Amino acid sequence: MAFVDEAKIYAAAGKGGDGVIRWLRTKENARGGPSGGDGGKGGDAILVGVRDLAALAHYRYEKKFRAEDGDAGKGELKHGVNGAPVFLKVPVGTRARIVETGEEYEITEEGERATLFKGGFGGKGNARFKSSTNQNPFQQTAGKAGGAGNIELTLRIIADAGLVGLPNAGKSSLLNALTRAKSKIGSYPFTTLEPSLGDFHGYILADIPGLIEGASSGRGLGIKFLKHVERTGILLHLVSADQDDPLAAYGEVRREIELFGHGLSEKREVVVLSKIDLISSEERETKMQLLARETGREVLAVSVEDTETLKVFSDRLSKMFSA
Repeated sequence: MAFVDEAKIYAAAGKGGDGVIRWLRTKENARGGPSGGDGGKGGDAILVGVRDLAALAHYRYEKKFRAEDGDAGKGELKHGVNGAPVFLKVPVGTRARIVETGEEYEITEEGERATLFKGGFGGKGNARFKSSTNQNPFQQTAGKAGGAGNIELTLRIIADAGLVGLPNAGKSSLLNALTRAKSKIGSYPFTTLEPSLGDFHGYILADIPGLIEGASSGRGLGIKFLKHVERTGILLHLVSADQDDPLAAYGEVRREIELFGHGLSEKREVVVLSKIDLISSEERETKMQLLARETGREVLAVSVEDTETLKVFSDRLSKMFSA
């Protein structure tokens, strides 16, 4: 199913059931006393977090969701059945905003729930109105309407580390090598058109689509994917070793991260010189020293074609997460 990170839907909680007018008939009294029961409560509209990044794709075509109404009350003081809730499944990391009120809810854990709209209360049956001065009440009340409104759903991926860099910096290849993910690989810009996730010994790595100059203002794939980096713990900033000027390549992406704001520039960042099999060991050392000196970051080197460097990198990444 296609990756969808934004959706707009309409949801409504159920209406409460009406209270009813009923009479408890006996042999002695054809009418008897009041016995109308209360209506059932309407079902709630509830957001539920799931570990399924494709969950928002379910809302591409189906846009309206409604919980069940409560049943009307019954005779013999029987309460109407409450309406069933409607569950709106969303990926962990989803923020829901109710358009009409501006209220926001955020789902950060699997199984977490947030009630967007509460079902309406059931109406009162005529038995509720019996009193010393009103032995045979003909009053009842209707059930109340439930809450309803338009909802904007926005997914911001939560990952332990996000791989960023220019197009073709080797992010997809590295993700695949570390996690056995199935991210697309190609020798042309924007091979990755949507974030891909992989499980690295229980930690989530996210391959964020390639950034270019002007991304923070919408150029290329733009802020559509920069926002996903916002939710990652560590930035793994890949710079391809075959870049003539690795510092310039680093600076281009770094500027976009800083221009985007939202605290991205304050996250821990590790520079990764990728594709080192394409250059000599001497050139590798020169470029690593340059990046370390000019960026002030820890610099690692890796090649998915070299199992030894891949293992060293993997071990260092594990230590980062466990520290």
